[in-house]
Amino acid sequence: MAKTWFITGTSTGLGRTLAERLLERGDRVVATLRQPAALDELRAQHGDRLHVLSLDVTDVEAIRIAVADGFERMGRIDVVVSNAAYGLFGAAEELSDAQLERQIATNLTGSIQLVRAVLPYLREQGGGRIVQVSSEGGQIAYPNFSLYHATKWGIEGFVESVAQEVAPFGIDFVIVEPGPTLTHFRQGLDHAQPMACYDNTPAGEVRRAVSSGTFVLKGDAVKTVDAMIDAADAERPPLRLTLGSTAYASISKALVERLGSLEAQKDIAFAADRDN
Repeated sequence: MAKTWFITGTSTGLGRTLAERLLERGDRVVATLRQPAALDELRAQHGDRLHVLSLDVTDVEAIRIAVADGFERMGRIDVVVSNAAYGLFGAAEELSDAQLERQIATNLTGSIQLVRAVLPYLREQGGGRIVQVSSEGGQIAYPNFSLYHATKWGIEGFVESVAQEVAPFGIDFVIVEPGPTLTHFRQGLDHAQPMACYDNTPAGEVRRAVSSGTFVLKGDAVKTVDAMIDAADAERPPLRLTLGSTAYASISKALVERLGSLEAQKDIAFAADRDN
């Protein structure tokens, strides 16, 4: 049975591939992006099954207008995919205030406001599913990506809370955590002005790995998107969907280390309780 999807950030990368795969199988898609002309070819191929809207997710009122337009046009939307995001690349000290604010406005605030905007419609129609595209970077951290990680860790905490709030309404979430994947993510990076003092630090090492192409991208975009679609189609998907061997290994290692550290502090934790 065909579904209807609302997807942000569809000009390139996972968002574009997702829209293409869904249209190929006969679904309907509301696709949002900042430059709608980028989807002219898809619109010519798929006609009324693709509804394209101009949207910059840093504009909260524009999010609300786009969501209202999408639901009015399609009648019902089964799956909302919050995908619009980009990477900010630089040590925390190197970033400008403007870069910091734009990163948070796009990746974190924009995603939060999209979820808030769609919830009343999903409640009214009796349920739906929200797919939040995060990253392995929502569970682990690389040097030189501090603000990107701040947004991904932040949106995962937001979703985990909201999922509990809206479960009684038949609304559920999937947090997608891909590892490094061959998309246009690297080309879309916003680079801070490098400071020489970071050249021989972990931040400098990551900067050189990315610029030289030695930072390994094992993830396949089509396989990643197909796994996202399968999860969105599933009756009971996981709250978190980890995709790619790099993501699995890095998240697993981080969680094991975190649990070990927690266990080592058990006595200290219990000692902080109030005496009866």
